[in-house]
Amino acid sequence: MQENEVFDGILMEDSWLTLEQVASACAVEPQWLLRHIGAELFPHAECVAGVWRFSSAELARARRMRQVERDFDAVPELAALVADMLDELDRLRERLTCLEHGR
Repeated sequence: MQENEVFDGILMEDSWLTLEQVASACAVEPQWLLRHIGAELFPHAECVAGVWRFSSAELARARRMRQVERDFDAVPELAALVADMLDELDRLRERLTCLEHGR
């Protein structure tokens, strides 16, 4: 796999990804994730028996944060805030769609 290749797909909600898998999917070094974990920007990432595990939601968050940092030269804290706001917008849009369709 080339350095700039990124896999795209659907993750099962109950599956977990390792630090290395998330780093690869985001095209960053594992150290990037560790710095962000240390800054408490991934509050739902878990360390079990010395191994970091991430949900699909955390993967999406990491991708968004990396994109904001790269595209806007943003500091990690700002990228995390933008990721939070985008997540909230997604939830609100989903809720609105459900309300519009009477679910």
